[in-house]
Amino acid sequence: MGRLYETLFQRVLYPAYETGLRRRHTLSWLADYERDQWLAPEKIMALQWTRLKQLLVHCEREVPFYQRRWRELGISVADIRNLDDYARLPPLTKADIRHHFEDLKAASWRDRLLYKATGGSTGEPLRFGYTRESNDRRTAVMWRGYGWAGSRMGRRTLYLWAGMVGGKPVRAQQIKDRLYNRVFARTMLDSFQLSEATLADYAEAVDRYRPEIIVSYVGPLMRLAQWMLDNNRTIHRPQAILGAAEALHEFQRTLIEEAFGCPVYNTYGCREVMLIAAECAQRQGLHVNADHLVVELIGPQGLVQTGQPGEVAITDLFNYGMPLLRYVNGDLATAVNGACSCGRGLPLLSRVDGRVLDAIRTVDGRCLPGEFFPHLLKDIPGIERFQVIQRRLDRLDLSIVRGTNFDDSAIEVIRYETSKVLGEQISLDCHFVDDIPLTRSGKRRVTVSELA
Repeated sequence: MGRLYETLFQRVLYPAYETGLRRRHTLSWLADYERDQWLAPEKIMALQWTRLKQLLVHCEREVPFYQRRWRELGISVADIRNLDDYARLPPLTKADIRHHFEDLKAASWRDRLLYKATGGSTGEPLRFGYTRESNDRRTAVMWRGYGWAGSRMGRRTLYLWAGMVGGKPVRAQQIKDRLYNRVFARTMLDSFQLSEATLADYAEAVDRYRPEIIVSYVGPLMRLAQWMLDNNRTIHRPQAILGAAEALHEFQRTLIEEAFGCPVYNTYGCREVMLIAAECAQRQGLHVNADHLVVELIGPQGLVQTGQPGEVAITDLFNYGMPLLRYVNGDLATAVNGACSCGRGLPLLSRVDGRVLDAIRTVDGRCLPGEFFPHLLKDIPGIERFQVIQRRLDRLDLSIVRGTNFDDSAIEVIRYETSKVLGEQISLDCHFVDDIPLTRSGKRRVTVSELA
């Protein structure tokens, strides 16, 4: 029955919804990406360069920020003849986007943009614009990358993911979400409610739903896997598990595979561009979506050598509305030489080192993923940076760097939303600071646990 519905969804329901009802081109983009991934590496690089050059011409013609920056540097698009020339352009920082938000919008797209906010996993929430085509293409790239691990559209999938923060949804929205998830053959479990008291309930939920695929934050997945091993608990075995939102280390992969009895795949993405790289069935590295993005790894002296960790700089080749060229998202990753035995021509990352968020623990045995606070604070206006430190089980210290439009009344909202998830046994002390120090690796950790 599962395979029959999967075929029905792929061939009838999803095309009717995505192409017919929503008038989106996701499926045509997906067909292109599915074809292009098998090109030889040099042909993928040539395709990437052609798309990048077109974007650069557009930026020079329509985006005030790049017009001004390149004029100050004394260069034009004609001077950028290859990726080495491109790598000499200054990276785009989060501060650049905040300070020049309006000037980063293309003139012809200014009134037609869609907007999102990041969760601020490096402690700096960010708002950015994008076009509908870029969003459709990102969805297509997501379907392709998740499909490498067997997570095909219409396949029965359980998400252990971020729950709603900031209020209870209206009844109509709940019904709509439930119907949407049912049609898409998926169910959602709130990772923010995972605790020592609810671990058995979550295991039972997996048994009841019997998913073929599980997609989850790494932290909660580890918590559930450890509990299963500690309690000798076996549950329904999925075909594959995809770890997301946090770095997946090999010791975590080993433990999760032991608990669930199936392969675990690493994925890497960020809210600004969605899926950046993912593992295929061979798991010899994460395939970078180089036909859709330019992903560079940079250090203090420019591009780092293969095999050395570098800070990730991303360019979405299709966001013509608010192009982010060489956008530094705060993550660290390492590239690897050679090709995957799967035959795809896409380049590889050997690992992603960034966004390792500490979990918050409570007196009653709960373990909250570090993603909670970025998820909560991303929509609070005026927060430029933040960091949560736990030194005692019954207390959290939240440091906030305020912007000019920060309203002090937001502190009570933050305390209220935190207490809804963590209860009253843990206090939240808020402090306003001028800056938050970086770690030795140059990262700004969002949640820091100093508990033994």
